[in-house]
Amino acid sequence: MRAKPPAAPPAAPPSGARRLVTVAAVTLIAAAAAPTTVAHAIPSATVSPIAVAPGGRVALNVAGCGTQVARVTSTAFGEARLTPGNQTAASLIGNATVYNNATPGAHRVVFECGGPGGERVTLSLQVTTGAARGGTGGSIGSMSPGQIALGSALTVGALGAGVWVMRRRAAAS
Repeated sequence: MRAKPPAAPPAAPPSGARRLVTVAAVTLIAAAAAPTTVAHAIPSATVSPIAVAPGGRVALNVAGCGTQVARVTSTAFGEARLTPGNQTAASLIGNATVYNNATPGAHRVVFECGGPGGERVTLSLQVTTGAARGGTGGSIGSMSPGQIALGSALTVGALGAGVWVMRRRAAAS
């Protein structure tokens, strides 16, 4: 029997293919060594306004929870549930009414993503002295007597001009 000649060594891949294989191998190693990323961002929360009188309402917002619900607790208003502000649940929104007998001063507001035991964000809410403004939303609370007089004069002037135009049209007909 005749012995077979040794097999020829495999041909080296072209330099472009070698470079592609090297890049793919390095990428695979780097991906395996990198830590996994979190599916959602670190939550951030807001309370608006940050200072409110007893009986007032605050808007609550948390973004980056990665859940469809969140719970908010505070000694100023008890507990509130937040729900998605849009279809993608990028932010969860809700409202709360500050207790009428809330103690003036700083109160902790704790946001918990997904409910109790979830990721937490803590803010501060300042309860001020005095009652919450109602009705016109406080838009007339800071008007001076001069501003009231000017507004009244403008109103009377507009009414007078309206009467004058109507009488003139009636005389022309």
